[in-house]
Amino acid sequence: MENLKPLSDFFSAIKNDFRVSTTHIAIYAALLHCRVDKGFINPIEVYRYEVTFIAKVSSARTYHKCIRELSEYGYLKYEPSFKKTQGSKIYFFES
Repeated sequence: MENLKPLSDFFSAIKNDFRVSTTHIAIYAALLHCRVDKGFINPIEVYRYEVTFIAKVSSARTYHKCIRELSEYGYLKYEPSFKKTQGSKIYFFES
């Protein structure tokens, strides 16, 4: 059950945040899935195609918009890499 705590904390945090859409939730959940696959490290390094496949988001523009907004809203920290050979870094805030 401890594995569900980050997702549960996220849902508690967004309960009254009208800015967060279903796409934001899908991307955040996909990022958590990637984190589990990578052994719960923080930060994780991910590529857009990994996350969009899991989140069922087909547009790169939508992905970048939502992940940038999640960072701006304070739910995670996003550091884009701008390199094809290196994934972007995603930092999760521990509670």
